[in-house]
Amino acid sequence: MNDLVDSKVYLNGEYLPLSEAKVSVLDRGFLFGDGVYEVIPAYFGRLFRMQDHLDRLQDSLTKIRLQLPYDFEQWMEILSPLLDKSKNQSIYLQITRGVAAKRDHAFPKNPIPTVFAMCSDIKPFAGVEAGVKALTMEDSRWEMCNVKATTLLANVLLRQQAVEQGCAEAILHRNGYVTEGAASNLFAVIDGILMTPEKTAEILPGITRKVIIELAQANDFELSEEIISLEALQAASEIWITSSTREIIPVIELDKKPVGDGIPGPVFNTMNKLFQQYKQSV
Repeated sequence: MNDLVDSKVYLNGEYLPLSEAKVSVLDRGFLFGDGVYEVIPAYFGRLFRMQDHLDRLQDSLTKIRLQLPYDFEQWMEILSPLLDKSKNQSIYLQITRGVAAKRDHAFPKNPIPTVFAMCSDIKPFAGVEAGVKALTMEDSRWEMCNVKATTLLANVLLRQQAVEQGCAEAILHRNGYVTEGAASNLFAVIDGILMTPEKTAEILPGITRKVIIELAQANDFELSEEIISLEALQAASEIWITSSTREIIPVIELDKKPVGDGIPGPVFNTMNKLFQQYKQSV
């Protein structure tokens, strides 16, 4: 039987099997994608960089004008019962504006948010060892990519195009500069400098991205957060994509051309080792 279907989830104050969790068809998350979410890794029952994830969640909620006054301890109390201390897992947490009396674009008065959380196992990703392929694509998403919104259709379509061409990710660009992946942040080694696009409304401020920047600064990497042109990316000696569940993945082929020597590079190997050590330490 499917473990996920039988797993315990949290929905609006209750813990119940996922197969029994039900949300109204009038929920604005279903009708409009009117909600935000977080994905929080947990290693052997310990949530990773929890405060950073909650800070980003609160920022997203503020930007969509939705109030949910839970503090750190309340979130820990809600999410901890979903975790298995013997596994590496991730929590998916979604908050919508809740159920409205009718379908109307305008906000309902005094909304009661829908809060849903579930936990799933993190499975090792083979691309860490061998690297993955990626394609560059025009960034067709909205202008508030720094909000971790559930409205991910543009991301889904871009990622699917990449998958159908045998690639793991679509690396997005607009006006001649790169932004991020369809479901990841982006790093590149260009002329010996570790670079990542600067934090603007055009990218999601990833927690793994933040950890890598901290590790780079603490270990004397030459690091720069700035605009990266598509042309510069295509000449990079290393390219990585990062996310909470896949961590750091080296891109060994971009637009059907090898990146560097076509294998995970030395800067990636060093950073990945530092990341794994840091993860164990916390």
